[in-house]
Amino acid sequence: MIMRKLLPLLFLALFVGVALLISYYKPEAARRDQPPVPMIQVETLELVAREYPVKINSFGRVQPRTEGELVAQVSGQIIEVSPNFRDGGFFDAGETLITIDPRDYRIQVDIAAAELANARVNLEEQQALADQAKKDREILQKRGLASDYALRKPQLAAARSQIDAAMAKLEQARLAVERTRVRAPYAGRILSRSVDRGVVVAANQGLARIYATDRVEIRLPLKNSELPFIDLPEAYRDGSAKEALPQVTIINTLGSHAEKWPATLVRTAGAIDEQSQQLYVTAQIDHPYADSDDQRRPLKIGQFVTAEIEGRTLPQAIVIPNAAIYQGSYVYLYQDRALQRREIEVAWQNSREAVIANGLEAGDELVLTPLGQVSSGTPVSRLGDERPGGRPSKAVPGIGEVNDNTARRER
Repeated sequence: MIMRKLLPLLFLALFVGVALLISYYKPEAARRDQPPVPMIQVETLELVAREYPVKINSFGRVQPRTEGELVAQVSGQIIEVSPNFRDGGFFDAGETLITIDPRDYRIQVDIAAAELANARVNLEEQQALADQAKKDREILQKRGLASDYALRKPQLAAARSQIDAAMAKLEQARLAVERTRVRAPYAGRILSRSVDRGVVVAANQGLARIYATDRVEIRLPLKNSELPFIDLPEAYRDGSAKEALPQVTIINTLGSHAEKWPATLVRTAGAIDEQSQQLYVTAQIDHPYADSDDQRRPLKIGQFVTAEIEGRTLPQAIVIPNAAIYQGSYVYLYQDRALQRREIEVAWQNSREAVIANGLEAGDELVLTPLGQVSSGTPVSRLGDERPGGRPSKAVPGIGEVNDNTARRER
């Protein structure tokens, strides 16, 4: 009975003792070193001014320098066709491509020759009569003057005119016979043909489209921003012209691998294209179908090609990769272990790199790592550097991937 009364007192005393013990022996938290502050690691590039040869990229379509339509000058049936008279066939200058039946025209030659012979007989007859009239005049001078008609002068002049007309008609008939053989005006190639053996053609009817194979041309558009970086071949009213002809590399991508053709910029258009508002220049390739040691594929008329035009060489140029430019107007620099945003002005740019006109100088450290939207003054460390105290800097996990995607979206 007594123990039952004392049990609450014992529990109370035990609780007080435990409380005093806990308050006297307070647990202390284990001290740890301050965790490293997360810091972005960036890759940098020290800018150096250097000479930079500008290469202007363009594109165009291969066109023949000399192109025309082969036309029949006489009518008749085609009786013979050259083996080279086919689509894509090559031919030499003066080669007979088509022969039209010449029999009708040879008959006309015989008729014209006979008319010429009659005209000559008539001239001899009129000459004899004129000589006789002259003798008669010597007798008639004592009795009076004779008229020119009586002396056969008009008849003699008419006989001479008939000979000239007969000779012209004979020459025309012979020319018609010659024109039954349709010859190539230059060394070239058949672009397309529209007739074949056995077809009856009319005078001035088209037979084929042909073009010369000595040269081909490519019209290349230039942007207005690219014009200050290239010396254009310009011609002037007094006949003078710029002697410098920029070199061009034509790239043929038609096939299993790209092939390069050397070309020369030979001509500048006299007007801006109304639709594209761009200036066109013309590049020329000499002997594009000649057999060469490198076994390049022949260029095809009408195919599209890309071109790389040699521009001016810029002295002391600051060149940076396009990947380091944000929204086309600013970059990030590494200064005093922090990022600094710098506004820039691009002078010229291609698909890989840009020439900076203002905003950057030699010696600046350009940040190459994609960052996206980051404020100036953000602390960073260069890739490979160590933090103060000898500990390597720690990159924020995943920052590279996140910022890389942000930069892609921003551009």
